Amino acid sequence: DEANRVWFNEQRAKYQTELDNLPPEPKPKYMAAGRVMVLNPEWREWDGKRKHLIGSLDGMRRIQQRFDSTGKTDAFPDSRLSVGRPRGDGLPPAYLLGFDAENNGRVIIANGNPDTADHTAVMVGGTKSRLSGIYTPMVAGTNLWQAASAMPGEPKVSTITWNGYDAPQNLFPEGALNRYADRAAGDFNDFLSGLHTSHDPAAEDHLSVQAHSYGSVVVGSAARQGTLEASDVMFSGSPGVQVGRAEDLDVPSGHVWNQKAKDDPVPRLGAPTHGHHEGLTQFITPHDPVFGAKQMSTDTHGHGNYWLAGSESLENQARVVVGRYDEVQLK
Repeated sequence: DEANRVWFNEQRAKYQTELDNLPPEPKPKYMAAGRVMVLNPEWREWDGKRKHLIGSLDGMRRIQQRFDSTGKTDAFPDSRLSVGRPRGDGLPPAYLLGFDAENNGRVIIANGNPDTADHTAVMVGGTKSRLSGIYTPMVAGTNLWQAASAMPGEPKVSTITWNGYDAPQNLFPEGALNRYADRAAGDFNDFLSGLHTSHDPAAEDHLSVQAHSYGSVVVGSAARQGTLEASDVMFSGSPGVQVGRAEDLDVPSGHVWNQKAKDDPVPRLGAPTHGHHEGLTQFITPHDPVFGAKQMSTDTHGHGNYWLAGSESLENQARVVVGRYDEVQLK
């Protein structure tokens, strides 16, 4: 965290300086190419640089906002995930476990210290994960921390937003490809292993993985290619996980969980590319009974609202995080 904060501040200053010194907009924006008008390549390069700097700086501003929100219960009132009133105490200190501003950017940020937590949840983002879009995944992580920490017994919880890979940036064609997940799998397994290695032996070491959308493909690939060192796996809006059965995910029997909102189209649309192929027309995803995941009740709508503050969708995830399995509401 200390090293990454130094790097974060250096990169923020560097990007702001580059934006302040960006050359004037090239003219013209369009130029003739035969009988048609096309974008001036010089303008396209300038605009891409400008958007990258502005988007990255906005992501860094949001990370700083999280740093400054320790102790607050309503740290992100402008987020769509904060409609319900958050439960629990004020937010714990944040820990910046990984940061890279180049290209699409990578961010790994924790609520609470995972080295000393009894219950740690690693949340894996999906398509379009990037530094400029870190705000919503970060809010999802804080909402899950507040819901889990408010469970009876005041459990010591850490939630980690793991946007630590080069995610696909569009639904098609990139989001339909497995290669982004396959490249991320090794890094993800190494990260989970590192959490166990650095964990305080005096604390309980219960680690759960929560994967959203294409992030579930990353988790499935990690299990397929190596060993997923987790106690529980939760999927939300999964398009498929490359394997056909819950038992292939390395966690104990009965510890794979799934959520699917009724109007979430991703599980249906993604199944032909990421589901486990059995025959010519059957593509198994965590939503299918044959897969063997426990289906958690879900009261949220759409593809991105599984962490809406105060929702049953969020509360069910929190119960898994702290190991209160008998209280999880199932379909």
